[in-house]
Amino acid sequence: MAAPTHLLGMHLANPVVVGSGLLTDQERNIRRLLDAGAGAVVTKTIHPNPPIGLDERLVRLPTGMINSTTYSKRSVEHWVRILRDLTRDGLPVIASLHADSPAELAELAARVEATGCRALELGISCLNEEDGLDDTPERVHAYTAATRAATRVPFSVKLASGEGLHARAFAAARAGADAVTISDTLPAAAVHPETGDLQLGGVFGYSGPGIKPLVLASLWKLRRAGFTLPVLASGGVQSGRDVHDYLAVGAVVAQVYTALHTDMYPTLTRIVAETTGTDNTGTGNANAGITNAGNTGRGLEPATGANRPGRVRP
Repeated sequence: MAAPTHLLGMHLANPVVVGSGLLTDQERNIRRLLDAGAGAVVTKTIHPNPPIGLDERLVRLPTGMINSTTYSKRSVEHWVRILRDLTRDGLPVIASLHADSPAELAELAARVEATGCRALELGISCLNEEDGLDDTPERVHAYTAATRAATRVPFSVKLASGEGLHARAFAAARAGADAVTISDTLPAAAVHPETGDLQLGGVFGYSGPGIKPLVLASLWKLRRAGFTLPVLASGGVQSGRDVHDYLAVGAVVAQVYTALHTDMYPTLTRIVAETTGTDNTGTGNANAGITNAGNTGRGLEPATGANRPGRVRP
């Protein structure tokens, strides 16, 4: 079973974290997800100038979904009030942030720090934005360094798996990140069966079970390359078994999101129960004997010797 863990300066009752998205765009949902057992919840990405007038939709697939959404349309002022209330109640909430430039992101991070919010995730790799399809180590370093200079709050940098991930992850580490989240959604498309056109009108972000093997490989290779920062795994979590698979390759926690689009609260409660060994249906027993021991912060010890991290390389 998975034990409580520490992440970004917070004590989490379990390693199941609800990832950023439409489901975490409201204070009511955030509180209910925590009541349903989440170790922590990541807000929908807060942006000072979110795109307007976009046709933001999602397409459900047998193996997940493709979405063309970007950032929360709620104002920074709105989120400041919410984060202040959530912090007052001592809730483990991670504020997801992005902006149009490193300087703007730094300013936003400072405003969020003033609410007392205890942890951040930089959602800088959304591929549904124009520049999200061609991320670079230099861009990651610029956003990370600016945020680090503006705030003392621990933060993770969310990155997409794929080509150049190692360089981007090490760039985040060098610039002062406390952790990285892998993976953001990946480029995908679906063809409309009647028109033959691409649904949603182009290539957008895919999430779901199909991502899990790719993210597992990314985490394993990062650890083999000597990456030592804590990693928040994200991609295709549908069960406690999936959470434990991510912990086994060196993640500190696993984020769940897409699976919650069906029976949100019961699905989350089941995944947490399977992860912690409190499940009464029998599925949780399959996870017995697998622990999250040692996955508590910098220099964490992955579950297998082959993945033993070294020092962060330049």
